Order: sequence, then C-alpha cells, then structure tokens
Amino acid sequence: MSTNAIANKELKPNASWKHDFLMNRHLYLLALPVVLYFLIFNYLPMGGLIMAFQDYAPTKGILDSQWVGLKNFIDFFTAPDFFRILRNTFVISLLSLTIGFPLTIVFALLVNEITSNIFKRTVQTISYLPYFIPIVVVCGLVIDFVSSNGAITNILVGLGFERQNLLLNPKYFWWINLTSEIWQGLGYGSIIYIAAITNVNPELYEAAYIDGAGRFQRAWHITIPGIMPIIIVMLILRCGLIMTVGYDKILLLYNANIYATADVISTYVVRMGINRMQYSYATAVGLFNSLVGTTLFLVSNALARKYTESSIM
Repeated sequence: MSTNAIANKELKPNASWKHDFLMNRHLYLLALPVVLYFLIFNYLPMGGLIMAFQDYAPTKGILDSQWVGLKNFIDFFTAPDFFRILRNTFVISLLSLTIGFPLTIVFALLVNEITSNIFKRTVQTISYLPYFIPIVVVCGLVIDFVSSNGAITNILVGLGFERQNLLLNPKYFWWINLTSEIWQGLGYGSIIYIAAITNVNPELYEAAYIDGAGRFQRAWHITIPGIMPIIIVMLILRCGLIMTVGYDKILLLYNANIYATADVISTYVVRMGINRMQYSYATAVGLFNSLVGTTLFLVSNALARKYTESSIM
C-alpha cells in the first residue's frame, strides 16, 4: 500500500479521537480548568431544579421532600405579583435593547470618525473606565446623585422639577437604571464594534470618497453593512438575555417604595428564596425565567438565520 493511500485511509472513530488527543494533549490540558469550572458551577447545580417540583424542606433534603408536581408554577402564574414583575422585566430589558444597544453601535461609529489617534485613544480610555468601577460603588454614586440634595436632583429642580428623592418615586426608576447602565457600559460595549470596523476594507472608503460620498453616507453604506454580521450576533445574544436583568444593581438600588417598577423576576427569586426561604417556589420561578430566555434566544437565532446570512448556530 502506498504512502498516500495510508495517509488517506479513514481512521476508526476511537483511533481518530485518540490520535487527536495525543496530538493536542497540551491544548486539552489548558481547556481542562474551563471545562471543570462549567461542570462544577453551571451543570452540577442544575440537579437542584428538581426542587421546582417539590415542597422542599432542608431537613428532609431533595430525595425525601414531598413531590407537588406543577403546583409551584401554578402558584407563580396566579400570584398577584406575576404580571407586575413580568412587565418590569420586559420593560427594563427592552429599554436596554432598543436604546442602550444601538447607542453602543453609534458610539463606535463616532469613535471611528475621529482622525486624531491621541484624541481617539483618550476618548476610548475615558469611556471604558466606568465599566471597571465596582457595581456597589456605581450604585452608591447613583443613590447620592438622585437623593433630595443630589447633583442630578439639583439640575432637575433648576429645570422646574419638584425636589424629591428620585429613587423613592416609582416612575423614575426605569430611566435611572437605563441611564446608569448606558454610562457604565457604553464604551466597553462598543469595543467589539470598533474592532469589527477595523476589518472593513479601506479601499471601499476610498472609492466612496472619490465618488463624492460624505462621512454619513460612507458610514451608512459601508461601515454598517460591513459590521452587520457582528451586530446580528450580538443582537441574538441580547435577545437571549432579555429575561436576565442585572438584578445585582437593582437589589442595591431598589426599596419597598419602588417595587411597582423595580421588582423583576431575578430580584423576586432572591426575595422569595433567601428572605422568605421558599426554596421550591423560587426554583420554579428561576426555571421559568431560564426557559423563556432560552426560547427567546432560539427564536431570534432562527429568525436571523432565515432572513439574514448571520446566526450563531
């Protein structure tokens, strides 16, 4: 048998896997900590989802707790707070998706138009810094700025608004949360788009410039179509996270006075599970949240694959 015939001979599945493992054993070794991390902290805890179908008692454990079927889900769907927390979750997420998400793209386009490298790097650095501020510090700043004598409150009073603690008024919470999220994540969220813009063929800009296209026209007809695959992928991921609101910041900001607009599914789970120790009920709510998020991700990915050339899978 010739050398080429031996090289082209198909290996058995087991032999092929063993050969690949031996050839790339160092890469597998590097990947091992990551695999173990996800197994221990993401997959093994999923066994606790059994509690969603039980009347879980810590003294009895998962194996001996009473099975109640879908009772916890029914209790959640018929709870007085169901539509309120579902509405708050969707509204806060949709505000972030429809306002915050496009702003990161616009910011990346604006940064790309800066001709001075020194000024561009300065703008990028300043815009990235808020992302690395701990969320506790960010919430402390927000609480101080919107208090009765805070800087933002004083500005609003000068514009004719009533002096008050804005975090005690339910109608302001959505906008306070959105503004702080944009301030903290605008620069960092634009990094991937700025990187994608650098891969757009510069000859296209030169040809458009020769044809008389202005900056806005070049951005609209060249830059945006060039980064559209990245935009679609990021949009799909954001759609999958609609039900996952940043509960850590909300927990640090909200209070009983603004539950009407601030209470979301994730904070409701924390309150039910930890504060009231209704572990089975909280698990059922969390499972419902995850299933809806997964469904939104799959639907958005299917729509993107059907109507565009870009998708995640």
